[in-house]
Amino acid sequence: MSANSSQTKMARRMTLMSNAPRFALGQMVATPGALELLEQTGFSALALISRHVHGDWGDCCAEDQATNELSVQQGMRVMSVYRLVDAQRLQQTPQDKRSSLPTIWIITEADRSVTTLLLPEDY
Repeated sequence: MSANSSQTKMARRMTLMSNAPRFALGQMVATPGALELLEQTGFSALALISRHVHGDWGDCCAEDQATNELSVQQGMRVMSVYRLVDAQRLQQTPQDKRSSLPTIWIITEADRSVTTLLLPEDY
């Protein structure tokens, strides 16, 4: 095979990305406090759930992200943390101060029967 033919063959390779959910959500529910915070901040519950089910764990530390990856594979509980502020404010807030920001947790139970949007204090 000539070098030119090899380059043409390589140029035809494509990477396909899927937007398929990584796990089942089950019934979706939210606490009154979570619904109120979403309304106050203008964030979309649907957008946050989409991030969660596609593996964007939000503002989780590296250890919690690794735990979530294992949980998806082994059918354990999955938890995401979303700070309901713009990206610039999130980046400007030190990691150890982010818990003071408006926060929604999303938890999908291990048996995948239910996914709950809640405030940390609702837990």
